[in-house]
This record gives sequence, C-alpha cells and structure tokens, in this order.
Amino acid sequence: DVWGQTKMEYEWKPDEQGLQQILQLLKESQSPDTTIQRTVQQVSFPRPDYFKTQYYYCFITDEPTRSLSGLILKNNVKAHFQNFPNGVTDFIKSECLNNIGDSSPLIRATVGILITTIASKGELQNWPDLLPKLCSLLDSEDYNTCEGAFGALQKICEDSAEILDSDVLDRPLNIMIPKFLQFFKHSSPKIRSHAVACVNQFIISRTQALMLHIDSFIENLFALAGDEEPEVRKNVCRALVMLLEVRMDRLLPHMHNIVEYMLQRTQDQDENVALEACEFWLTLAEQPILILHFQDETIPDSEQDIRPRFHRSRTVAQQHDEDGIEEEDDDDDEIDDDDTISDWNLRKCSAAALDVLANVYRDELLPHILPLLKELLFHHEWVVKESGILVLGAIAEGCMQGMIPYLPELIPHLIQCLSDKKALVRSITCWTLSRYAHWVVSQPPDTYLKPLMTELLKRILDSNKRVQEAACSAFATLEEEACTELVPYLAYILDTLVFAFSKYQHKNLLILYDAIGTLADSVGHHLNKPEYIQMLMPPLIQKWNMLKDEDKDLFPLLECLSSVATALQSGFLPYCEPVYQRCVNLVQKTLAQAMLNNAQPDQYEAPDKDFMIVALDLLSGLAEGLGGNIEQLVARSNILTLMYQCMQDKMPEVRQSSFALLGDLTKACFQHVKPCIADFMPILGTNLNPEFISVCNNATWAIGEISIQMGIEMQPYIPMVLHQLVEIINRPNTPKTLLENTAITIGRLGYVCPQEVAPMLQQFIRPWCTSLRNIRDNEEKDSAFRGICTMISVNPSGVIQDFIFFCDAVASWINPKDDLRDMFCKILHGFKNQVGDENWRRFSDQFPLPLKERLAAFYGV
Repeated sequence: DVWGQTKMEYEWKPDEQGLQQILQLLKESQSPDTTIQRTVQQVSFPRPDYFKTQYYYCFITDEPTRSLSGLILKNNVKAHFQNFPNGVTDFIKSECLNNIGDSSPLIRATVGILITTIASKGELQNWPDLLPKLCSLLDSEDYNTCEGAFGALQKICEDSAEILDSDVLDRPLNIMIPKFLQFFKHSSPKIRSHAVACVNQFIISRTQALMLHIDSFIENLFALAGDEEPEVRKNVCRALVMLLEVRMDRLLPHMHNIVEYMLQRTQDQDENVALEACEFWLTLAEQPILILHFQDETIPDSEQDIRPRFHRSRTVAQQHDEDGIEEEDDDDDEIDDDDTISDWNLRKCSAAALDVLANVYRDELLPHILPLLKELLFHHEWVVKESGILVLGAIAEGCMQGMIPYLPELIPHLIQCLSDKKALVRSITCWTLSRYAHWVVSQPPDTYLKPLMTELLKRILDSNKRVQEAACSAFATLEEEACTELVPYLAYILDTLVFAFSKYQHKNLLILYDAIGTLADSVGHHLNKPEYIQMLMPPLIQKWNMLKDEDKDLFPLLECLSSVATALQSGFLPYCEPVYQRCVNLVQKTLAQAMLNNAQPDQYEAPDKDFMIVALDLLSGLAEGLGGNIEQLVARSNILTLMYQCMQDKMPEVRQSSFALLGDLTKACFQHVKPCIADFMPILGTNLNPEFISVCNNATWAIGEISIQMGIEMQPYIPMVLHQLVEIINRPNTPKTLLENTAITIGRLGYVCPQEVAPMLQQFIRPWCTSLRNIRDNEEKDSAFRGICTMISVNPSGVIQDFIFFCDAVASWINPKDDLRDMFCKILHGFKNQVGDENWRRFSDQFPLPLKERLAAFYGV
C-alpha cells in the first residue's frame, strides 16, 4: 500500500557508492573548468534514479559542499517540484525543519532559501505546519534555531506577502505580526533586525493585521531609534519612510521628533543607514501637507545636513550615470567601464532630495542654500567644490527664477570648471551646466552659448570616458534647448562629433549617436548641405556596415539615422537603398522568428522585438525625409504585407511604430497603400483604445492622414472609427497630444465625409474647440478647421449651444489661408444675422476682451 511505500522510502539510507559519486560531482562543480561544470549541471536534470538523488543531498557533511548541494536541490525544487513523489517531498520538508538551526550561518541561510522556494511553489497551502512550526521555533532557547527560523520567515514574508494576507491560509498574520513585535526588544541585534524586516513587508499594502497593531508597531520602532546595530537602524528608517506614505496620520503627532531623528540618521556613520534615511526627504517632499507643517523648522538644518560631504567622491549626478572612483592623483587615467558605480547611493539620493525640496519650496530655499553654496563652489578642496556643483545642479529646476541674478557670475565660473584637472569635477560640471541650458540659450549667443558650446565640445573629446559621457549627454540637452541657434556653428560641431567616432569606445558611442540624432532633430533641414553630409554620413554608414543584424548596438544607430534621414530629406537619397533594405529585412526576420516561437516555443526562442520596432521607426524617418522619393523602394519590397502583420502584433510598441509608418507612407506614396486600406481600417478601428495611449494616438493620426488621401471613398469606413473617436475626445484626463490628434482626425473625417460626421457635431464640438485652440497654425490644423466649417454648414444647430467655443477657436488662428478665413467669416456673420444684432451684442458681451477685439478686427463681427 501507499503508506507502506512511503514509510519504506522514509527509512531509505544512501549506499556509500552513490553518495561518493555525488560528492565527487559536487567537488568538481566548484572547479573553474567549464566542461566539468557542464557535466555537473546534468545532475539537476531528471534521470532514472533522480528522486533518490534528492535524498543524497541530505546526507552530505562538509559545509561548502552541503551549501552547494542545498542550492542544487533548490534548483530542482524550482524546476521539477510537481513531479516529486510524496515521500520525497515530505522527507525534504522534514529535513529542512530539522536543519533550520544548524550551527553554520551558511547552512541556515541555505535551508531558509530552500524553505522559501518550496513555499513559493504554492506549497504554503500544502505545508500547513510550516508557519506554526517556524513561529514556535522562534521561542527556542537556542540562538541558532531562533535565528534560522527568523531568517526563513523573513524570506517567506518577502516572497509570499500577498498570500499571507489572504483567506487562503486562514490569515496567519493575525498571529505572526504580534509575535514579530515581541522580538523588537530581543537581546540579539540580528534577531531585532529580522523582526523589523518581517513587519516592514506589510506596510505598503496596508495589511489589516498590521494596521490593527499600528500604534504598538510605531511605539516599538521609536524604542529602537538609537539601536547600536546599523542593520536595525536601517530597517527602522525604512519603516518610517514607508509609514510616511501610508499612515501619515499616525506619524503626525510625533513628526517633529521624527524629522529630528531623520536628520541625525542622514548623517549616520553607516552609509546604508544614511541612504535609507535620506529617502525620507524624497518622500516628505511629496506630502505637501507636511511640508507646510514644517515650513519654518526643517529647512535650515536639513539643507546643511543633507549636503553630500564625502571625502572620497564616488559618484556624480542624479540624472546620468556618470560616476566612478578616482584617486587623488590619477587625473586623466581612463576609468574602465567596470568601475562605473551607477548604483543609487547617498550622494545621488541627497541630490534627488534637494531637487524635490527645491521644487516644493522654490525660491524660499535660496536664503538657506546660497551662503552654503558659495562656500562650497569656490572651495580649494576639489571634493568639496564638486559637491557644491552637484547642489547647484540639483536645485536648478525648482529655484531657477531666484537663481537668475547669480547666473551671470556662476555660468562663467562653471565653464571654467569644465577644464578642472579633476575628471569628476569636469563631469559633474557638464551635468550642472545642462540644467541651466535653457537660461544660457535665452541670452545673446556670444555671451554664454558660444563659450559653453566650445568648452563642452572639448570635453566630448576628453581623455576620460566618464567626462566624455557627461559632456555628450549635456551637449544633447543643449541642442534641444538651442535648436536653430546652433546653425552658425554646425561645421565646428560636426567636426568634433565625427572625430569622437574614432575615439569613442563601445558605451560612449551609444551616447554619441544620441547627440548626433538630437542635433539633426534640432537643426532640421539646415543639416542638408553637401559639406555637412560629406562629414557625417561616411562614419555612420561605416558603423552601420560593421554591426551585425543581431547586435543591440543597432538600436541607437537606427534611431540616430532616423533623425538624420528626416533632417537631410533629399540629401539622404544616396544612402537610402541599403538602409531601407536592411530595415525591411530586420522586420521580416523578427516576424519569422516570432512565428517559429509561437508554433514551437520549446525549440525556438522568442525574438527581441526591439529590432523590429527601431527598424519600423527608421522606415518612418525615411518616408518623412524622402517623401515621394521613397515610392520606388516601397514598390520593390513587401513592406505592406509585413506592416499588416506588425499592426496585429500583441506587443503595443510594435503596433505603435507600425501605425506611425502607415501614416508616413500614406503621406509619401499613397498609391501603394490604397489597395490595402480595406484590410488596414478595421485594425485601426480596434486600436482606438486609450488604454494604450501611444498606440491609440498613432492609429488616430494615421486614420486622419488616410482620410485626406481617400476623400469621399472614406465613407464606408466612418462607422468603424467615429464613435470611438468621439468617446476619446470626451474622456476626462486624456493626454493633450491624444486630444489634439483626435480632434484633427475628426475634423479631417468631417472634411471628406461631412454628411456622415456632421450629425454628431453637438457631441464633440466643445472639446474639439478647446483642444485645437492651443496648437499653432499648420497643415493639420488647416484641414481640421475646414472640416469643422463644412460640418457646421451641414448641421448648424449642432454648434449653437457651444458657439462661444467655436469663436474662441477661430480667434486662435494667426493667419489662416484666405479661403479658410472666408469660411470663418461666413459662419460668424451667418450666426450674427440669425440671432439679430441685439442678441449678438448680449452674446458677445460674455467674451473676454482680447477675443472680442480679435473677432472685430479680423472678421468684422
């Protein structure tokens, strides 16, 4: 019978030979030789005597090997647990609980991991005695047992927090949480730390069992405030930061003490504690009520105390990862990429906290910061100076207005710091200057823009990789702000960026592509000069030829080329064919791989769809830049068939990019798109789902472009899309871009099929007018307004109630084309005549003065 078999299995003892064989394997697995390691990994796969193997793991005695065998057992549990016979499962579970108090901390930790892995396999339900048993072991006199049980409980709380707070297990937390709270006062720091860490898992989810004991929890936390163990202080800080988010009401009475405490902890000797405490200021700044509450008291202290005061500067800025360790004297040695410490750390957290505080307090912060800042920025010790430059960058956004009077003195000082002999000073200065780029560009170009640009370009060729990276990022920001202001310097800029190509190594090349792409976006067609094309294209094409189709470095290069193609327009013609061909191939390859993966997932791995997304985007850039010139390339390829597949991909980003390409090809060569419209339109209709904002936005825009080309032939497709569009334009909280595109598309549909769209006029006219009054005059706005005027002439009563909104939208035009101006005139005068002079006067008295004056001046009403 089954019971007999299980019992037999329980009493099974290993034979010496089997045990030796496994020991041999485990020893070998610690060997650096990869072929040996590969043999060992086979141990983790089922074999005929596989389940016996599981037992052997429990009979090994030396510590490192026991730990390793425990981890192999864990991997087997992960992969094959459902196939274990009952006896094996029960044996492993009982052995785990027997060894939880092992004298070796390594083994206790391994057993803890094993227990958690079994628990996470849905076994908490099938192991009903696990939690009670672990909780009772906490009361053991033996330290190792208590600590081992707590270690396992902490892992279970981390991995299975949700199920612990559900009815499935009959709510064990009601017993566990009060139990954990008792251990906050335990004599062992390790145990106190475990206890706080366990409870912390249940704060953010506002677990009811914890909320019932919230006061006792907070009281116990306060009792641990001065704990001598850093790990305990860290967990106390973490708890207070989370409580600030979810139970501020309970902290408010103690708030002054908490703020004082957190100020001390932000300067804790232990950097991990200081980092946890520093998060408090980030969270605090998101609670406006609290900020008002402490208006007077916290700022002078916290400012001074938060400021980064390291005497070994490890990292730099908060918005880019340009940080690293540098010894005092190795000025310009290349710092290897491996040394980059891009982790979140105290300096970054402090800078981020300053950033949010500056955004809350704005210029009120300055009287407290400026005296400190002055002392830092001009300090003779480079580490201190560097921290001052970081502070200056951190407050840029929030305190910009108040900083303006000081910038004429500070910006030249910073530009000088760009050539400091310390690489870390140079790199942080790049970042800080980029935060003030907006102001620099607003001044006469010769004053600050030209010297800043000149120095930043030198830094792009710096001998230190980290400085190169910071300078490239900062230059990209400057490009975005300066746009066409850069045109006079284009030759000089391109000279530097092209030279950087030969100098840069892998990681920074990717940032260089971004700087080139941003330059193209910023100066547009000004880049289309033979001498610029001659400089820029050969190195880009050389990289393009070197990279294999599977290389992820293609992404930034494709993005960069997309911007360049759009900017160069016809100037890109000599390069377009191989680029176009390769993009189509990338899409085709990715789709083929996806189909194989769908059919046989165990044989073919899923493709990285980013290849397809960036390729579609580059095709869009080509279509936009080359316009009608792309027609022959499209004619000779199967791109429309591929797009039909991409438009139905389950990944939203793929659909988003394919709809953008559809719109661009519709504008560039509609003759090739037209035969597919009957297939494409239903897909576009089903993607008008504002849950995926960008997909919905691009689908909407494409429908508008198609309608302009189709004209009256758009009629059969109106029912597929109109209702969704009207729904979207009336939704609360719809992002601005989507509203504007939806309004333009509704207008365009109404322009080509007024009879079909006009009956719904009253349902969308008000949001239509308010979303389009803010966009500048352009082709899209023009066609949309022609559509609305045509619909008003078909259905005048649809606009009556909201006529003031229509007037306001008309007045937003700076210079409409003559025939459009006539349409406006007709409607305004028609309305005025319809209601009579007296009513019109009463109606137009509600207008704000500027609107009244504009309509009188432009349209004589």
